[in-house]
Amino acid sequence: MEKHTLSVLVEDKPGVLARVSGLFSRRGFNIESLAVGPTEHPDVSRMTIVVAVDEFPLEQVTKQLNKLVNVIKIVELEPMASVQRELLLVKVRADAGVRSSVLETVQLFRAKVVDVAPEALTIEATGTADKLGALLRMLEPYGIREMVQSGMVAVGRGPRSITAATVR
Repeated sequence: MEKHTLSVLVEDKPGVLARVSGLFSRRGFNIESLAVGPTEHPDVSRMTIVVAVDEFPLEQVTKQLNKLVNVIKIVELEPMASVQRELLLVKVRADAGVRSSVLETVQLFRAKVVDVAPEALTIEATGTADKLGALLRMLEPYGIREMVQSGMVAVGRGPRSITAATVR
């Protein structure tokens, strides 16, 4: 099974997320990542859905998604033709003895410290899942106290917009 990233434009109405995710659930597909947020149009939201599925079943689900009344447009984003990022917030044990080492690791990954406490640092990082995984592996020896990672957000490369021709 391959991972596929779908960018789904939907009307910003209650229940749309439940209907879209329910369609995947009824087919027995596990959504690996789901991020939903506003677009440049106030009445349109973008869902970025990452799902591991073979090509043919994905095509069937895409056709069914297109039939949902609140779905405006669906585009599969290829990794090489899109910019894909996730956000990570991680709280790491960082007392005086290891704080400078933790800060070096943060700089190495171009992350930033967003909160400082006497015994811990909270770090913010964005990037691909691979980059964030590597950062976590480097921070693990210091003691990860808490972490949260967003779903992937993605947009196609270049000047074209999937919303420009679709939404007025």
